[in-house]
Amino acid sequence: MRTTTRTLLSAVLTAGTLVATLAATAPAAQAAGAPLPPVNAQFDYQIGGPYTPAASVGILDRDHTASPVAGRYNICYVNAYQTQSDDTTTWAGGNSDLILRNSKGVKVGDPKWNEYLLDTSTSAKRARIAAIVNGWIDECASKGFQAVEPDNLDSWTRSKSGGKQLLTKQNNIDLATLLAAHAHQKGLAIAQKNTSQLGSVGKNTVGFDFAIAEECQAYEECDAYTDVYGANVIEIEYTDNDLSAYTDACAAQGSTISVILRDRDVVAKGKSGYTYKYC
Repeated sequence: MRTTTRTLLSAVLTAGTLVATLAATAPAAQAAGAPLPPVNAQFDYQIGGPYTPAASVGILDRDHTASPVAGRYNICYVNAYQTQSDDTTTWAGGNSDLILRNSKGVKVGDPKWNEYLLDTSTSAKRARIAAIVNGWIDECASKGFQAVEPDNLDSWTRSKSGGKQLLTKQNNIDLATLLAAHAHQKGLAIAQKNTSQLGSVGKNTVGFDFAIAEECQAYEECDAYTDVYGANVIEIEYTDNDLSAYTDACAAQGSTISVILRDRDVVAKGKSGYTYKYC
């Protein structure tokens, strides 16, 4: 569903120093104020392929390999906690140990997207993952994006293998803290992607600035995001759920936050299956 990523960094700082330094700066960086998306502006989710947005679109979300569009608030997508199905280089070779494996050495995957989970279980591995992802964040900043969206924050919920959960929520929070601090240092806002389980920790501890919530109406959890971020929430509902999730979302919060309906694969306009609606 997402475009190919590539390896950008191989050098890694001492993990303990990196964690301590960046974790300490995250809340201050957030307080300094990176620019936030315009509240309730029309949003278009283009991570499956870029296309010319409608003139009425105010917020645009694209993969970090794509380019932002002038005159819009541009969010840069990075897959921070899992591999890309079509990326055969980033997590290979010397980085292959950053893919999560069970006790038998078998890679732990997310079969829904044909991706593998990244191993966030130690500070050393989190530092190495952050070094790579932060390179993509640097790309986002240099291209002119205003914010970054690190996906699959909730990967620990898919890390069960052999009856044992291999990752923890705290593991992923710790990586998120590194990424948020780096994004803020680059002048970018950073989104909490899904993961209603964080409560206020995402904003107050990690330093997330706003939220992007997929299917929060379908799962009846939109309040978990708006209670923390207020109107700084972007909601995406999908066509393979009952249409009532989208229509109910429009009725409940469509006048307050950005709400869209998209096809599950988020294909580019003109491709088979493309769907886009906004309220």
